[in-house]
Amino acid sequence: MNTTKVYQSIIKIVNAYQAKLRTKGEEDFVLTPPIGGWSYSEVYSHIFDSSLLSLMALNNCIIGEGKIKPTHFITKMILFFGALPPGKKYKVPKRLADRVKKINLMAAQQFITDFELQLLKLQPLVDQANPQIKVKHPRLGYLNAKQWLRFIEVHLNHHLKQLVRIENSFK
Repeated sequence: MNTTKVYQSIIKIVNAYQAKLRTKGEEDFVLTPPIGGWSYSEVYSHIFDSSLLSLMALNNCIIGEGKIKPTHFITKMILFFGALPPGKKYKVPKRLADRVKKINLMAAQQFITDFELQLLKLQPLVDQANPQIKVKHPRLGYLNAKQWLRFIEVHLNHHLKQLVRIENSFK
């Protein structure tokens, strides 16, 4: 896995989130969409909060605070193809769902800034991490530092598509 390419892809996806953020007013940002589910605000809350948590797990791999465990085959396939299997609605684990809240535009931008700063700090260290050291993901099982980086890319992209569905539901 080329971690530089994954990093560049993540930055490109985050830029797309920022571009969408600039098109929203406060009222629209927190409005529940006609299709139900999360508002833009709640998606931003979830995706950047969970991305920061993913960076914490990635950092634990880098500093050697993990376990030597196998990675599930299906997880390897998800990371290889760069997408969650289609046609399925994924339920956020309860402990992560409980963290989701409606935030304002400034809080969303702060989440993005915090994420970018942490990512910038950790990205150069990913290739140096022991690939055997893994930290458990709530759904995918044990991931090493490179796998956590790739998961962040996949997860950010997945929710970017969710924002498009929300946007289309308001048309």
